[in-house]
Amino acid sequence: MATRVKRAVVGAAVLGMVVVPLGAGAGGAWGGPASAVVAAPVRGEDDFPRLTPAVARQLDEAVHEVMAEANVPGVMVHLSAPGKGEYVRAFGVADKATGAPIKTDMHMRIGSVTKTFTVTALLQLVDQGKVGLDDPIGKYVDGVPNGDRITLRQLAEMRSGLFNYSADPGFDKAFFTDPDRVFTPQELLAYSFKHPVLFEPGAEFFYCNTNLILLGLVVEKETGQKLADYINEKVVAPAKLKNTIFPKGAEFPQPHAHGYTNQTLSGKVEDATDWDPSWAWAAGAMISDLDDMKSWAKTLATGTLLTPETQAERLKVIDALPGAGYGLGIFNIDGWIGHNGSLPGYEAVVTYMPETQATMIIELNTDIISEGQEPSTLFGEAITKIVTPEHIYTLPAQNTAK
Repeated sequence: MATRVKRAVVGAAVLGMVVVPLGAGAGGAWGGPASAVVAAPVRGEDDFPRLTPAVARQLDEAVHEVMAEANVPGVMVHLSAPGKGEYVRAFGVADKATGAPIKTDMHMRIGSVTKTFTVTALLQLVDQGKVGLDDPIGKYVDGVPNGDRITLRQLAEMRSGLFNYSADPGFDKAFFTDPDRVFTPQELLAYSFKHPVLFEPGAEFFYCNTNLILLGLVVEKETGQKLADYINEKVVAPAKLKNTIFPKGAEFPQPHAHGYTNQTLSGKVEDATDWDPSWAWAAGAMISDLDDMKSWAKTLATGTLLTPETQAERLKVIDALPGAGYGLGIFNIDGWIGHNGSLPGYEAVVTYMPETQATMIIELNTDIISEGQEPSTLFGEAITKIVTPEHIYTLPAQNTAK
């Protein structure tokens, strides 16, 4: 979900202390054991409409309405399905200071969509026999609370019970005082590990950036490479993504949109374009564009970089939020499979519906909450109400205070 600082990084909607008890109220929104699989309903091939000019006008109106409601500077949207046409649009501005328009070829920070790359890297190592999903994290990283019992699978499923480092007040102060600061993974973990664990491993769902920092360190340990190098070489390149990078610093390829946030010490809106993303690292540092995310959404949902067996493990989702299940670094939101992301200044939704082979990508240059909801979720909901009214992309509004 989101890669929030003050707000936690849960898709784009959940925060610091949101926990979901597993197995509570069988048959309800949170029901079922930790291993329960949320199956996507079967859909016919005609469940996704032709993207005719009339449908495009409806979509244009819906996007403009959300932009006005949520005060979004700029947004890009891609919708497509085989034989149904494409809807590719950019609305609004990339730079509020100059009024320069946002364009569909611009790079954007993708926040927690980065998690899908980090977990893909981990699952490649599973396929190679270098790590096991049920290995304890303590086998690879020393000093983790409950490290002898928390498994790699539980980290990827957000069931570790570890405290989310980005919800720590000391981290907030350090980051917002100096957004250009470079954090090491070990510094990020220290903010988490000074807090008690929240629950026993596997007991609950709790979206937590700490989990991904640990998985990034596992990838580094077992490959002997920096995480950025491994992902760029062994995930991005084989996926044939031309404008996607795991940055090694604050670099931001041109052209890119400026990003605007109110996650600041003053609470006033600031331009966060060049803030260093090291604080999010394996949980949210990556950069991409609309075309690459269209391609990645299908690769992610269909598992072409993994063995069928490992992809099947990835797609086993536990109940996470009402209407949404979470697998191994991946969401299933009423049949839309993928992830969303949010970090200061930017949000993204990257999803694919296998039954209709439909793709929906949304990228925007603000993360400012609108009436308790992430703007990316508002766009996803408005768009799917038009194109897949029986399968709405939505995440419940949550309390965004820590």
